[in-house]
Amino acid sequence: MAVEKVSGNRLPPRQALPAAQDAALKKQADAEKAARIRGVASIAAMRDAIRQASARLPPFTSVPRLARLDAAGFRARAAAGMPFLVEGIARRWPLVDLAPHDLRARFGHLPVRARVGDYVHTAFAPDRAMQDMLLRDYLDLAPPDAASDLPPYVGNLALRELNRLCHWPTWFEKMGPPRFWIGPARTVTPLHCDYDDNLFAQLWGRKRIFLAPPHHDEFLYPREANPLLFGSPVDPEAPDFERFPLVRQAALVELIVEPGDMLYVPAGWYHQVRALSFSLSSNRWARGQPLALGA
Repeated sequence: MAVEKVSGNRLPPRQALPAAQDAALKKQADAEKAARIRGVASIAAMRDAIRQASARLPPFTSVPRLARLDAAGFRARAAAGMPFLVEGIARRWPLVDLAPHDLRARFGHLPVRARVGDYVHTAFAPDRAMQDMLLRDYLDLAPPDAASDLPPYVGNLALRELNRLCHWPTWFEKMGPPRFWIGPARTVTPLHCDYDDNLFAQLWGRKRIFLAPPHHDEFLYPREANPLLFGSPVDPEAPDFERFPLVRQAALVELIVEPGDMLYVPAGWYHQVRALSFSLSSNRWARGQPLALGA
């Protein structure tokens, strides 16, 4: 996913799209840097290894729900390469106790960047429509009972002022900074996969998530957005079997995340996320070799 950082009281300007030759060179440089950070020979080789490991997994039919987990237990389960959910682990985070009006009063001055328009079909395009505003203006624009079929969505933003209100478990040796996702019911991140291990914490509201294993990309018609991100045009909630007949063979499993739940999404697993009510979520991506690949 594209990373958009908040620094001080301003958002960085959106960069102009480079020429094709410059874009290819930048893509290669970014992939080489990403490989060094993750300690792998290449991102392409890592993707292939993830798909090969996934093909050896047992059939994917459900997501286990666990009551508690320590660091050793997490790493042992994550090494198996399957997603799982830990119930209520984030329930006591200070951010969970806030309400939307508290967020508006305490942090309404923060700048945010909202996805607007038809951001589902342009989700992985470099020039998708975005609108910069203050958080208070976004909360007024997209109240909890917003009636729009596709309300504006604040997603994948670093809001450092909220970090101290979150108590992430130290399950990974190295993690990226927290990212925050705020929006009313019907906001959605369409089906895609990230090639980093991912911890996803649901803080307010409920979300419906669909998951599919990495090697089922052959049924999901993926398109590369960047070496670590692939999007799919398939909608698991309403699959178009005429356009995408192979999707019938994909193992797409649905689950609902509740406030306080934390979901582990292994690198390469496809997922779609839709808010069922006004939601605040946060996630962090690991910065290392995916645990399913071992040492």
